[in-house]
Amino acid sequence: MNKIILASASPQRRALMKILGLPFTVCPSKAQEITRLTQGSAHLVQTNALRKALDVARGRQKGIIIGSDTVVLSCKGRLILKPKNLPEAKKNLKELMAHPHWVYSGVAIVDAQTGRQEMDYAKTKVFMTKLTDTAIDRYHRLVSPLDKAGGFDIEGKGALFIPRIEGCYFNVVGLPLSKLAEMLKKFGVNAL
Repeated sequence: MNKIILASASPQRRALMKILGLPFTVCPSKAQEITRLTQGSAHLVQTNALRKALDVARGRQKGIIIGSDTVVLSCKGRLILKPKNLPEAKKNLKELMAHPHWVYSGVAIVDAQTGRQEMDYAKTKVFMTKLTDTAIDRYHRLVSPLDKAGGFDIEGKGALFIPRIEGCYFNVVGLPLSKLAEMLKKFGVNAL
């Protein structure tokens, strides 16, 4: 079997890859992410995922490289990425708590040997309970929002104020596993 390489430094994605049960290595991409919406959220996350996978594939003779990118789109149509600081994280979280929003994750797979590429995405609607300023501050003391799209998690303390989602849970964590498993089959890799 071809070596699988995850082009991400994300601890959440690494943990999700372990669920697949396939051996893999991590080689974080240094590709510059696009952070402006020009052709929609789905296009943005797929483009960024492909850029990351291609960056890691460059110069390799073999390997199946997986790139991924996650963004949050508010109900107002505003793109919410990783916050730069705690005040921005708090402002974003309050906006996301006001109305349901969408989490988009793009996945790209590149076969370094053949150059073959596949891209896809998943989107999940997220519903949050409104928290007080004090509760948001307490959450941010427990969970750093600065390394998460939208500035929240669902797999940890964020689960306490996310009562419902519509779509893939793993997409919100950062890597839609069922989508990835289907894509890997096209490269001759079966997780089951």
